[in-house]
Amino acid sequence: MERTEDFTCPRCGNSDPDGIGIGPTGKPYCRICLQYDGREAPAFTPSGQRIQLSLTYPLSPAQRTVSNQVLAAVTKGQPVLIKAVTGAGKTELVYAAMEHFLSRGLAVGFATPRKDVVIELEPRIHEAFPMATITSVYGEHTQVLSADIIVLTTHQLYRYPNYFDLLILDEIDAFPYAGNQVLKHFFRRSVKGVYILLSATPSQTDLEELEKDKGAVITLDIRYHGQPLPVPQIRLYGPFGKLDIIACLRDFLSAGKPCFVFAPTISRVRRLADLLRLFCPGGASVDSQDPDRERKIADFKAGKLSYLVCTAVLERGVTVRDLQVIVADADHPIYDAAALIQIAGRAGRKSGYEDGEVIFFCHREEPWVKEAVSTIEETNHHAAMQSVPKKI
Repeated sequence: MERTEDFTCPRCGNSDPDGIGIGPTGKPYCRICLQYDGREAPAFTPSGQRIQLSLTYPLSPAQRTVSNQVLAAVTKGQPVLIKAVTGAGKTELVYAAMEHFLSRGLAVGFATPRKDVVIELEPRIHEAFPMATITSVYGEHTQVLSADIIVLTTHQLYRYPNYFDLLILDEIDAFPYAGNQVLKHFFRRSVKGVYILLSATPSQTDLEELEKDKGAVITLDIRYHGQPLPVPQIRLYGPFGKLDIIACLRDFLSAGKPCFVFAPTISRVRRLADLLRLFCPGGASVDSQDPDRERKIADFKAGKLSYLVCTAVLERGVTVRDLQVIVADADHPIYDAAALIQIAGRAGRKSGYEDGEVIFFCHREEPWVKEAVSTIEETNHHAAMQSVPKKI
C-alpha cells in the first residue's frame, strides 16, 4: 500500500494527506478534486478560417494604448495583469492579443469564475470574431469542448491540461476562484503559452504571483466613456430601518430609473424582496439558488422588471442603461472593500448615463465601507490627472 504522505495529485497539485484517500486497490487518490471526473478536451485543431478582429465600434484612446501594451507583452511571452476600473471595457483590451494568436492557428481560452458571465461573454466575443468557431463550456454545457475560442468557467479548466497558447482569466478576485487553490492549479496547468489576468481589484497575492512570473501590470483608471466612477453615498439607517430603502427605491423608480438592490445573503435578499414588493411593484429577487434567475435578468434588461433584489451574483458582468445601485447592510462582514467597489461599478457604465447613484445603507460606517468610497475617490483622482494635457 502506498503512503498518502508521498502522494501529490497530478491533476490539482494537492499533497495534504488529509485530502488523500486509499482506494480498494491500495492506490492513493485525491478527495479534493474527486468531483472533476469528466472527459478532457481533444487535442486542439484550428478551424482553418482566416480569423480577424471585426469591431463595430472604436476603442477609446486610453483603451487603444493599453491594448497595444498588452499585445506587445504577450507576443514576447510575458504574462499580463490588466488592472482596470469597472466599466473600463476590459474585454476589449484583450481582443488584439486574441487576434494575434488566432490568426496563427493557436488555441485561445477566455475563462471566468461564473457561468452567468460566460453566457454573457460568448455572443460578444463571437461578434468581435465572426469567422472563429466558439464554444461555451460550463456545468451541464460540455458537449462541445474544442473550438478556436473556448469561453469557459474556471471549474472547467481541468479538462484542458497544457492546452492554451493564450489563456485570459477575467475577474480573478471573484468567487469561487479567489482563494481556491484547486481552481488556481487548474488555471496554471492549462496554460501552454502565456496568460492575461483581468481585475479591477487584484489582491496582494495576485500581484506577488505575477511578479514571480516576471509579468507586467498594466493599469487603466479611466472608464471607456471618460467619465468618473460614481462615488457611493453612505447613509445610516434611521429609526425605521428598511423603510429608508423603500423611500430611496421609490425615488429611483418614480424617475424611471432601473435599480439593483444588493443584500448580503440569500435569506436577506428574499425577505427584503418580499418587503419591497409590498410598496414597490415591478421587482423580483435573484440569487445563485434561483433556477429562474436567467429569465429574470433577461426580463430586467428588456424593461419588464423595474428592479432586482440580488446577492453578489450580479456584482459583475452586467451592464444596464441608467442603472442605480442600493446596497442594503453594506456594513455586513460578508462584504469587503473590493466587493463593494465591484457592486458600485454597476452604475454609470453606459455612455449618456454616466452619473448613476450608488447608496450604501449601513448601521455603522465600518472600515471596509469607508475604504471602498475612498478607493473610488482616489481612482477618480488618478484618472483626472491622466486626462490633464501635459505641458510641452
